[in-house]
Amino acid sequence: MKVSMKKFASVTGATALAIWSLISSSSAWADYQLNMHVPVTEAGRRAYDLHNDISLICLAIFIIVFGVLAYSLIFHRKSKGHKAADFHEHLGVEIAWTVIPSIILVLIAIPSTTTLMEMKDTSEPAITVKVTGYQWKWGYDYLKGEGEGIKFLSVLATPKDQIHNKAEKSPSYMMEVDNPLVVPVNTKIRILTTANDVIHAWAVPAFAVKQDAVPGFIRDTWFKAEKEGTYVGQCSELCGKDHGYMPIVVKVVSAGEYSTWVDEQKKKAASNVDDPNKVWTLDESMVRGEKVYNTACASCHGANGQGIPGTFPALDGSKIAKQAKNKAAHIDIVLHGKAGTAMQAFGGQLSDTDIATVVTYERNAWGNKTGDVIQPADIKAVR
Repeated sequence: MKVSMKKFASVTGATALAIWSLISSSSAWADYQLNMHVPVTEAGRRAYDLHNDISLICLAIFIIVFGVLAYSLIFHRKSKGHKAADFHEHLGVEIAWTVIPSIILVLIAIPSTTTLMEMKDTSEPAITVKVTGYQWKWGYDYLKGEGEGIKFLSVLATPKDQIHNKAEKSPSYMMEVDNPLVVPVNTKIRILTTANDVIHAWAVPAFAVKQDAVPGFIRDTWFKAEKEGTYVGQCSELCGKDHGYMPIVVKVVSAGEYSTWVDEQKKKAASNVDDPNKVWTLDESMVRGEKVYNTACASCHGANGQGIPGTFPALDGSKIAKQAKNKAAHIDIVLHGKAGTAMQAFGGQLSDTDIATVVTYERNAWGNKTGDVIQPADIKAVR
């Protein structure tokens, strides 16, 4: 037994030494810091300072309360002959424990209220952007100011088949999108949030911004970034299966760079306008449709069209995608979605050409091979 206890003590001591060495190692804590990152907006810094000030107040209260408690336990214990004092209806004590907390609340309430009012003041923005949450991506629509009319979707850039492949993905693979929100530095940006399906939340910690996006409602927030750079966030409401795969990326650039980006986006939009009267071949539709499918549909129905059993139906071999009599129903469900399910309406997200080509792709990919070619004119006719 003595040998066993010695071994136990030796192992325990070695383990404790190893843990202490790890904790005290500077390299082990290289990626950690004591506090939050300092925001790059004035409102954010006020919230940050308020957090620090209130933390100090809480620390002071903690030290005083537990200090008095420890002193009482040690020096006024029964074994030393002390008897518990009776403060019943003691005017001075009752005034003290009413006035002191009231003063503390006022000290906290005044800066908290002014900071909150500032964070809610969305008046006089230079640029207004409507942000729409979808399962599982973001839609950005520039409504006012320089860039008005620009509209795009922002989707996780890392292909789904690389997410679990450590050899292929980059260190920031969960925070990369194909189209970031681009705004100029030192410019007040108003964000209008809404959602197409369930509740999402647009949140960027560096701006001290977090605003729910609720279907059927428009909510707003704002920020004014004072430093150029790329800032990231995530949807902060549990919005479904791929909740963790809809990052937010905001690129803050100089005024000149922003103007250049706006010109490029408008030229790109003009060059990408499809001829509504064009008759697409099957091969052309399959190429375009696959791109649309991977962006809009693969997260639910799978890149292989097999879906998720019990959650999202398979398209490969399904009646709606394979039978000729269901062609109109296939178009309708892509356009208008299906109430009571996770199938969202894509009529407001995709153009006639995109919908025509993705329906064509779904009806001819994998094992379906129907030979059907849906034309943009077919979609326009039933919108």
